[in-house]
Amino acid sequence: MTPRTPRHRLLVADPLLRFIEDEVLPAISLASEPFWHGVDAIVHDLAPKNIALLAERDRLQTALDDWHRAHPGPIADMPAYRRFLEGVGYLQPVPHGARTTTTNVDAELAIQAGPQLVVPLLNARYALNAANARWGSLYDALYGTDALPETDGASRAGAYNAKRGAAVIAYARDFLDKCAPLAAGALHRDATRYTCRDGKLSVTLRGGAVSGLKEPGKFVGYQGSADAPSAVLLRNHGLHVDIRIDRGTPIGASDAAGVSDVVMEAALSTILDLEDSVAAVDAHDKVLGYRNWLGILQGTLTETLVKGSKSIVRRLNPDRRYTTPTGGELSLHGRSLLFVRNQRPDMALARWIALAERGEPLTVYGSLDRTRDLTDVASVVRAIVVAIDRA
Repeated sequence: MTPRTPRHRLLVADPLLRFIEDEVLPAISLASEPFWHGVDAIVHDLAPKNIALLAERDRLQTALDDWHRAHPGPIADMPAYRRFLEGVGYLQPVPHGARTTTTNVDAELAIQAGPQLVVPLLNARYALNAANARWGSLYDALYGTDALPETDGASRAGAYNAKRGAAVIAYARDFLDKCAPLAAGALHRDATRYTCRDGKLSVTLRGGAVSGLKEPGKFVGYQGSADAPSAVLLRNHGLHVDIRIDRGTPIGASDAAGVSDVVMEAALSTILDLEDSVAAVDAHDKVLGYRNWLGILQGTLTETLVKGSKSIVRRLNPDRRYTTPTGGELSLHGRSLLFVRNQRPDMALARWIALAERGEPLTVYGSLDRTRDLTDVASVVRAIVVAIDRA
């Protein structure tokens, strides 16, 4: 059993105690005594409330179970079912005059629409990869996945395949024509040079003609000099696309405009998970997760991995900085917006521990050979279809 040390009315597992007192508190310049005094007060304030909430959840679940056992199969009388849900308190009246607002909510939630990742916080490499997935190479994604077919010799196996590379570049140019089209029907595939002139994007085409964007406001920044930028930043539907220009790379050297990659804003947010994708069971597990989270907050978390004969150190990406078309400064988040999902007190493991501490029997449903809960995919698909139809 993990040794524990008393702190006020709490018995704190020693690995957690040492992590808090040796690593966390010095980092935030807080003394041990006021910290544990505050934690003790919070635990004894919220624990009874959580217990009451769990009891209410059990009451509702029992009522639902009893009703469905008495009425098996599809619900035949939906108004009657709704009255039942309202009667047991599962459905509550809509609060009068309730309003919501996105004021002071992160843009990744309030404005932008994009993917969210979920990774186990106990794995530092996964956490770093997810945080850095805020930006990703479109070239790499197209080349290395089945997003593009491998027909006509465009195989992705083995050494670099020039045919597949050409298909990747053609796809990326078509993408640019869709999200940031040029004026007068000009095409990005015909570009030979990108520059910033008079606060607008100027694109020189094969044959010497010059075009701009059909919607000039989609050009929001660049890196390098205005006459020879190393990056051109576009924005479409609130998401950013970075055209990387580097004639010193093999891809850029073979491209008429020197484009070496197209980097896109991708995973806007990430859940760093202590609950569902990983089981943080004891104090040692939790401290591992908390230590990784502390490293992320401090910007010091690193992970070394070996690929072939090379060692690669993964760390958090910095923010991305650009010059605006009018000469100002623009800074964009280089990392995903991060959330931590702690273990819920109503999950099986937490509830079993609570029952064991009270000396009460454990109730296990289903067979004992399952190690994860199950979700009926057909039900999920039907729910998504209904949501889309009602949108």
